[in-house]
This record gives sequence, C-alpha cells and structure tokens, in this order.
Amino acid sequence: MAKKTDPALESTQKPVELGLDTFGDVEVDAAGEKVPYPQVIRNVVEQAVLADQVGVDFFGIGEHHRDDFAISSPEVVLGAIASRTERIHLGTAVTVLSSDDPVRVYEKFATLDAVSNGRAEMILGAGRSPSRSRCSGSTCRTTRSCSRRSSTYSPSCSTRARSPGRARSGRR
Repeated sequence: MAKKTDPALESTQKPVELGLDTFGDVEVDAAGEKVPYPQVIRNVVEQAVLADQVGVDFFGIGEHHRDDFAISSPEVVLGAIASRTERIHLGTAVTVLSSDDPVRVYEKFATLDAVSNGRAEMILGAGRSPSRSRCSGSTCRTTRSCSRRSSTYSPSCSTRARSPGRARSGRR
C-alpha cells in the first residue's frame, strides 16, 4: 500500500539545501610550514569549483582581518569563484554593516550579482571581535555597542557619514 501524503504539507515542504562556508583558514603543509596566503585563497577557489561540480547549493566566505585567516576581501574571492562556476549560490559568511559603508556593501554585492548571473546572496550580521572595530577605524568602544547598532546607521559606530540622499547604485 502506497503511503499517502497530506496535500496541505506538500505545498510547504521544500528541498534541503546544503552549503559550505570558510574563512580561508591558514593551514599547515606536510612539512609543518604555514601555507602561504595566496595559495590558501587559490585553494578556496578550487574548493568552491568542486562544490559546484558535486551539487552543493551555497558557498560562503567569511571576512577576517587576522593572521590565521587568509581572506580579508570575500567579495573579490567570490568574484573569482563566480567566473569558474555555473550554478552554486555565492555569499559572505556574514557581512558586518557596523564596520563598513552600507552603500559600498550594496554596490559590491550588486557587482557580484551581475558577474555571477544572479547567484549572489548577502548575509548580514554583527561582528563580535574587538579587532574588527580597531581594524576598520570604528569609534565603537565595545563590540556589544556595535552589535546593537548593526542594522541602523549610527555616527558613533561608523567609519564614514553618508546622507540617505546620496545612497544610489550605478554611476557616481
């Protein structure tokens, strides 16, 4: 006897999507030496190409400004991945708006979305590392104050001021 599915549940069920994310962790080779940052970045691109080939749905790259992670500009690496993949969705493993200009973030992702043929996904969040604020020049006194304000503009938690009327896409 065939199992019957409730028609009400059929419309709400979605397939499971699988994704991977990385910060471009600096690895140690067989000789015990750190793998150079450029090689780590190239390895991440190759991993994303393989993920696309085997059917992974999403590949995310995180941004860190520390010596144990090679990727400090995920949008650039995602652009390289977009040029070598066809179907996998690409995004950051969290874009921290409290330490970046929201208009520039939008412009970077609009560009990535264009070169990837609509496969870019933006994941927004709040940073938790005090080094993130120091590196960006933010005037936040604590990461807790940054995380509370991450979804809105606050002069005390931003590196630049931009009036809402100047926010636009395309040419400047």
